[in-house]
Amino acid sequence: MDVDTRLLRYFIAVAEEGSLSRAAERLFVSQPALTKQIKQLEAQLGAQLFTRSRAGMALTEPGRVLAERVPALLADWGQMMRDTKSAADQAARVIRVGFVASVANEATQRIIAAFARRRPGWRVEMRQAAWSNPSAGLASGDVDVALLRLPFPGEDTLRVEVLFTEPRWVVLPTAHPLAVRERIVFRDLWDEPFVAAPPETGSWRDYWLATDARDGHPVRIGAVTNQPDDWLSAIANGYGIALAPESAARFYARPGVTYRPVSGVSATGVGVAWASTADTNPVVQDFVRCCLAVDLRDGCGYRQVPVAVTVEVAP
Repeated sequence: MDVDTRLLRYFIAVAEEGSLSRAAERLFVSQPALTKQIKQLEAQLGAQLFTRSRAGMALTEPGRVLAERVPALLADWGQMMRDTKSAADQAARVIRVGFVASVANEATQRIIAAFARRRPGWRVEMRQAAWSNPSAGLASGDVDVALLRLPFPGEDTLRVEVLFTEPRWVVLPTAHPLAVRERIVFRDLWDEPFVAAPPETGSWRDYWLATDARDGHPVRIGAVTNQPDDWLSAIANGYGIALAPESAARFYARPGVTYRPVSGVSATGVGVAWASTADTNPVVQDFVRCCLAVDLRDGCGYRQVPVAVTVEVAP
Protein backbone atom coordinates (compact mmCIF):
# COMPACT_ATOMS: atom_id res chain seq x y z
CA MET A 1 0.00 0.00 0.00
CA ASP A 2 1.37 3.42 -1.02
CA VAL A 3 0.55 6.49 1.07
CA ASP A 4 1.05 10.02 -0.29
CA THR A 5 3.61 11.87 1.83
CA ARG A 6 1.30 14.90 1.65
CA LEU A 7 -1.26 12.98 3.70
CA LEU A 8 1.40 12.26 6.30
CA ARG A 9 2.38 15.93 6.46
CA TYR A 10 -1.24 16.86 6.98
CA PHE A 11 -1.63 14.19 9.65
CA ILE A 12 1.38 15.30 11.68
CA ALA A 13 0.29 18.95 11.49
CA VAL A 14 -3.08 18.06 13.03
CA ALA A 15 -1.38 15.83 15.62
CA GLU A 16 1.01 18.61 16.66
CA GLU A 17 -1.57 21.41 16.64
CA GLY A 18 -4.41 19.40 18.19
CA SER A 19 -6.79 21.46 16.06
CA LEU A 20 -7.99 21.25 12.48
CA SER A 21 -8.30 25.02 12.17
CA ARG A 22 -4.76 25.73 13.44
CA ALA A 23 -3.31 22.94 11.29
CA ALA A 24 -5.15 24.26 8.23
CA GLU A 25 -3.67 27.72 8.83
CA ARG A 26 -0.18 26.27 9.23
CA LEU A 27 -0.51 24.26 6.01
CA PHE A 28 -2.19 27.06 4.00
CA VAL A 29 -5.19 24.87 3.11
CA SER A 30 -8.87 25.17 3.92
CA GLN A 31 -10.26 23.26 6.89
CA PRO A 32 -12.73 21.20 4.78
CA ALA A 33 -9.88 20.15 2.47
CA LEU A 34 -7.74 19.12 5.46
CA THR A 35 -10.61 17.12 6.98
CA LYS A 36 -11.05 15.29 3.67
CA GLN A 37 -7.33 14.40 3.53
CA ILE A 38 -7.33 13.06 7.10
CA LYS A 39 -10.34 10.87 6.31
CA GLN A 40 -8.58 9.63 3.19
CA LEU A 41 -5.51 8.63 5.21
CA GLU A 42 -7.66 6.85 7.80
CA ALA A 43 -9.43 4.94 5.01
CA GLN A 44 -6.11 3.88 3.47
CA LEU A 45 -4.72 2.69 6.81
CA GLY A 46 -7.99 1.15 7.98
CA ALA A 47 -7.67 2.86 11.35
CA GLN A 48 -9.15 5.83 13.15
CA LEU A 49 -6.30 8.23 13.91
CA PHE A 50 -8.12 10.92 15.89
CA THR A 51 -11.07 11.29 18.20
CA ARG A 52 -12.90 14.53 17.51
CA SER A 53 -14.52 16.68 20.21
CA ARG A 54 -15.22 20.30 21.04
CA ALA A 55 -11.79 20.43 22.67
CA GLY A 56 -10.02 19.51 19.43
CA MET A 57 -8.35 16.50 17.84
CA ALA A 58 -6.88 13.82 20.14
CA LEU A 59 -4.75 10.95 18.85
CA THR A 60 -6.05 7.38 19.17
CA GLU A 61 -3.60 4.57 19.95
CA PRO A 62 -3.01 3.86 16.22
CA GLY A 63 -2.62 7.60 15.74
CA ARG A 64 0.05 7.78 18.46
CA VAL A 65 2.02 4.95 16.85
CA LEU A 66 1.92 6.73 13.51
CA ALA A 67 2.78 10.12 15.05
CA GLU A 68 5.92 8.67 16.65
CA ARG A 69 7.33 7.54 13.29
CA VAL A 70 6.11 10.07 10.74
CA PRO A 71 8.43 13.01 11.62
CA ALA A 72 11.62 10.97 11.02
CA LEU A 73 10.16 9.46 7.85
CA LEU A 74 9.25 12.90 6.45
CA ALA A 75 12.62 14.36 7.45
CA ASP A 76 14.46 11.55 5.63
CA TRP A 77 12.21 11.91 2.59
CA GLY A 78 12.63 15.69 2.52
CA GLN A 79 16.40 15.44 2.79
CA MET A 80 16.49 12.88 0.00
CA MET A 81 14.42 15.13 -2.25
CA ARG A 82 16.62 18.16 -1.50
CA ASP A 83 19.79 16.19 -2.12
CA THR A 84 18.45 14.85 -5.41
CA LYS A 85 17.33 18.29 -6.60
CA SER A 86 20.61 19.82 -5.49
CA ALA A 87 22.57 17.23 -7.44
CA ALA A 88 20.43 17.89 -10.51
CA ASP A 89 20.90 21.65 -10.15
CA GLN A 90 24.64 21.24 -9.73
CA ALA A 91 24.77 19.20 -12.92
CA ALA A 92 22.64 21.75 -14.81
CA ARG A 93 24.39 24.70 -13.10
CA VAL A 94 21.04 26.21 -12.07
CA ILE A 95 19.97 27.85 -8.81
CA ARG A 96 16.21 28.10 -8.23
CA VAL A 97 15.12 31.36 -6.59
CA GLY A 98 11.55 31.74 -5.36
CA PHE A 99 9.79 35.07 -4.97
CA VAL A 100 6.34 36.51 -4.28
CA ALA A 101 5.11 39.38 -6.49
CA SER A 102 8.00 41.71 -7.38
CA VAL A 103 9.64 41.70 -3.88
CA ALA A 104 13.23 42.90 -4.52
CA ASN A 105 12.07 44.97 -7.50
CA GLU A 106 14.88 46.94 -9.19
CA ALA A 107 17.49 45.12 -7.12
CA THR A 108 16.68 41.70 -8.57
CA GLN A 109 18.54 42.28 -11.83
CA ARG A 110 21.57 43.63 -9.95
CA ILE A 111 21.62 40.58 -7.67
CA ILE A 112 21.44 38.22 -10.64
CA ALA A 113 24.22 40.12 -12.43
CA ALA A 114 26.42 39.95 -9.33
CA PHE A 115 25.79 36.21 -9.03
CA ALA A 116 26.67 35.69 -12.72
CA ARG A 117 30.02 37.39 -12.10
CA ARG A 118 30.66 35.25 -9.05
CA ARG A 119 29.47 32.01 -10.68
CA PRO A 120 30.20 32.17 -14.44
CA GLY A 121 28.15 29.65 -16.40
CA TRP A 122 25.44 29.37 -13.76
CA ARG A 123 21.85 30.39 -14.43
CA VAL A 124 19.34 31.87 -11.97
CA GLU A 125 15.86 30.42 -12.45
CA MET A 126 13.28 32.78 -10.92
CA ARG A 127 10.05 31.10 -9.77
CA GLN A 128 7.09 33.27 -8.82
CA ALA A 129 4.67 31.98 -6.18
CA ALA A 130 1.11 32.94 -5.31
CA TRP A 131 0.32 34.76 -2.06
CA SER A 132 -1.02 31.47 -0.68
CA ASN A 133 2.63 30.31 -0.71
CA PRO A 134 4.39 33.15 1.17
CA SER A 135 7.70 31.20 1.46
CA ALA A 136 7.67 30.95 -2.37
CA GLY A 137 8.35 27.21 -2.29
CA LEU A 138 11.25 27.38 0.15
CA ALA A 139 9.42 25.60 2.98
CA SER A 140 8.55 22.70 0.66
CA GLY A 141 12.02 22.49 -0.87
CA ASP A 142 10.87 23.50 -4.36
CA VAL A 143 13.46 26.30 -4.52
CA ASP A 144 17.02 26.67 -3.22
CA VAL A 145 16.71 30.21 -1.89
CA ALA A 146 14.02 32.89 -1.90
CA LEU A 147 13.54 36.65 -1.95
CA LEU A 148 10.61 37.21 0.36
CA ARG A 149 8.42 39.91 1.80
CA LEU A 150 8.73 40.03 5.59
CA PRO A 151 7.24 38.88 7.83
CA PHE A 152 5.92 35.55 6.52
CA PRO A 153 4.58 32.36 8.19
CA GLY A 154 7.32 29.88 9.07
CA GLU A 155 10.02 32.56 9.02
CA ASP A 156 11.44 31.32 12.33
CA THR A 157 12.22 27.88 10.83
CA LEU A 158 14.44 29.31 8.08
CA ARG A 159 17.60 31.37 7.78
CA VAL A 160 16.64 34.97 6.93
CA GLU A 161 18.71 38.08 6.33
CA VAL A 162 16.87 41.40 5.96
CA LEU A 163 17.95 43.32 2.85
CA PHE A 164 15.90 46.52 3.12
CA THR A 165 12.68 48.00 4.46
CA GLU A 166 10.10 50.26 2.87
CA PRO A 167 6.84 51.89 4.00
CA ARG A 168 3.45 50.32 3.51
CA TRP A 169 1.11 52.46 1.42
CA VAL A 170 -2.61 52.19 0.75
CA VAL A 171 -4.04 51.33 -2.66
CA LEU A 172 -7.47 52.75 -3.50
CA PRO A 173 -9.79 53.07 -6.48
CA THR A 174 -8.97 56.42 -8.10
CA ALA A 175 -12.58 57.50 -7.62
CA HIS A 176 -12.42 56.86 -3.87
CA PRO A 177 -13.00 60.08 -1.83
CA LEU A 178 -9.78 59.55 0.14
CA ALA A 179 -7.66 59.22 -3.00
CA VAL A 180 -7.31 63.02 -3.23
CA ARG A 181 -5.37 63.18 0.05
CA GLU A 182 -1.59 63.39 -0.01
CA ARG A 183 -1.33 61.14 3.05
CA ILE A 184 -3.97 59.03 4.78
CA VAL A 185 -4.21 58.09 8.46
CA PHE A 186 -4.81 54.35 8.80
CA ARG A 187 -7.56 54.91 11.37
CA ASP A 188 -9.60 56.57 8.60
CA LEU A 189 -9.50 53.25 6.70
CA TRP A 190 -10.76 50.97 9.46
CA ASP A 191 -14.33 50.83 8.14
CA GLU A 192 -13.30 50.34 4.50
CA PRO A 193 -13.61 46.93 2.84
CA PHE A 194 -10.19 45.38 2.14
CA VAL A 195 -9.01 43.11 -0.64
CA ALA A 196 -7.33 40.26 1.24
CA ALA A 197 -5.14 37.21 0.67
CA PRO A 198 -6.80 33.78 1.13
CA PRO A 199 -7.74 32.96 4.77
CA GLU A 200 -5.40 29.96 4.88
CA THR A 201 -2.38 32.30 4.68
CA GLY A 202 -3.05 33.15 8.33
CA SER A 203 -0.56 35.63 9.75
CA TRP A 204 0.46 36.77 6.24
CA ARG A 205 -3.12 37.87 5.57
CA ASP A 206 -3.36 39.51 9.01
CA TYR A 207 -0.16 41.49 8.43
CA TRP A 208 -1.40 42.98 5.15
CA LEU A 209 -4.73 43.79 6.79
CA ALA A 210 -2.75 45.46 9.63
CA THR A 211 -4.90 43.76 12.24
CA ASP A 212 -2.36 44.79 14.90
CA ALA A 213 -2.96 48.48 14.16
CA ARG A 214 -6.76 48.44 14.50
CA ASP A 215 -7.18 48.44 18.30
CA GLY A 216 -9.45 45.42 17.94
CA HIS A 217 -11.61 47.04 15.26
CA PRO A 218 -12.98 44.26 13.01
CA VAL A 219 -11.80 43.96 9.41
CA ARG A 220 -14.24 44.17 6.51
CA ILE A 221 -13.31 41.88 3.60
CA GLY A 222 -14.53 43.05 0.21
CA ALA A 223 -12.73 40.46 -1.95
CA VAL A 224 -10.17 37.66 -1.70
CA THR A 225 -7.41 37.29 -4.32
CA ASN A 226 -4.23 35.26 -4.73
CA GLN A 227 -2.37 37.04 -7.55
CA PRO A 228 -1.34 40.67 -8.21
CA ASP A 229 -3.47 41.04 -11.36
CA ASP A 230 -6.65 39.85 -9.64
CA TRP A 231 -5.80 42.03 -6.64
CA LEU A 232 -5.46 45.15 -8.80
CA SER A 233 -8.66 44.39 -10.70
CA ALA A 234 -10.63 44.00 -7.45
CA ILE A 235 -9.37 47.38 -6.20
CA ALA A 236 -9.96 49.16 -9.52
CA ASN A 237 -13.49 47.74 -9.65
CA GLY A 238 -14.29 49.15 -6.21
CA TYR A 239 -14.48 45.91 -4.20
CA GLY A 240 -12.05 47.20 -1.61
CA ILE A 241 -8.75 48.84 -0.79
CA ALA A 242 -5.45 47.28 0.31
CA LEU A 243 -2.09 47.89 1.88
CA ALA A 244 0.97 47.39 -0.29
CA PRO A 245 4.70 48.15 -0.30
CA GLU A 246 5.60 51.63 -1.53
CA SER A 247 7.35 50.06 -4.54
CA ALA A 248 4.04 48.62 -5.76
CA ALA A 249 3.20 52.14 -6.99
CA ARG A 250 5.97 51.70 -9.58
CA PHE A 251 5.60 48.03 -10.40
CA TYR A 252 1.80 47.73 -10.32
CA ALA A 253 0.62 51.08 -11.68
CA ARG A 254 -2.74 50.78 -13.44
CA PRO A 255 -5.50 53.13 -14.60
CA GLY A 256 -8.23 53.35 -11.99
CA VAL A 257 -5.87 52.64 -9.07
CA THR A 258 -4.18 55.23 -6.82
CA TYR A 259 -1.39 54.74 -4.28
CA ARG A 260 -1.03 56.99 -1.24
CA PRO A 261 1.30 57.04 1.80
CA VAL A 262 -0.41 55.92 4.98
CA SER A 263 0.52 56.66 8.59
CA GLY A 264 -0.16 54.42 11.55
CA VAL A 265 1.24 51.16 10.16
CA SER A 266 4.74 49.74 10.36
CA ALA A 267 7.17 49.33 7.46
CA THR A 268 7.63 46.07 5.61
CA GLY A 269 10.90 44.32 4.87
CA VAL A 270 12.43 42.24 2.11
CA GLY A 271 14.81 39.44 2.94
CA VAL A 272 16.77 36.61 1.42
CA ALA A 273 15.91 33.25 2.99
CA TRP A 274 17.23 29.72 2.79
CA ALA A 275 16.88 26.44 4.67
CA SER A 276 19.43 25.54 7.36
CA THR A 277 20.38 22.50 5.26
CA ALA A 278 21.79 24.93 2.67
CA ASP A 279 24.25 26.48 5.15
CA THR A 280 27.01 24.40 3.57
CA ASN A 281 25.80 24.77 -0.03
CA PRO A 282 28.43 27.08 -1.61
CA VAL A 283 26.17 28.09 -4.51
CA VAL A 284 23.29 29.15 -2.24
CA GLN A 285 25.69 31.01 0.03
CA ASP A 286 27.21 32.80 -2.98
CA PHE A 287 23.72 33.97 -3.93
CA VAL A 288 23.13 35.16 -0.35
CA ARG A 289 26.43 37.07 -0.42
CA CYS A 290 25.39 38.75 -3.69
CA CYS A 291 22.09 39.83 -2.11
CA LEU A 292 23.91 41.35 0.84
CA ALA A 293 26.62 43.00 -1.27
CA VAL A 294 24.43 44.74 -3.87
CA ASP A 295 23.64 48.41 -3.18
CA LEU A 296 19.87 48.37 -2.89
CA ARG A 297 19.43 52.11 -2.43
CA ASP A 298 20.20 53.54 -5.90
CA GLY A 299 17.02 54.88 -7.40
CA CYS A 300 14.82 52.75 -5.19
CA GLY A 301 14.13 54.99 -2.21
CA TYR A 302 14.59 52.06 0.17
CA ARG A 303 16.39 52.00 3.46
CA GLN A 304 19.00 49.29 3.30
CA VAL A 305 19.45 47.42 6.55
CA PRO A 306 23.12 47.10 7.55
CA VAL A 307 24.10 43.49 8.11
CA ALA A 308 27.28 41.65 8.95
CA VAL A 309 27.28 38.00 7.96
CA THR A 310 30.00 35.39 8.11
CA VAL A 311 29.21 32.09 6.42
CA GLU A 312 31.48 29.07 6.58
CA VAL A 313 31.01 26.90 3.50
CA ALA A 314 32.87 24.23 1.63
CA PRO A 315 34.89 25.52 -1.39
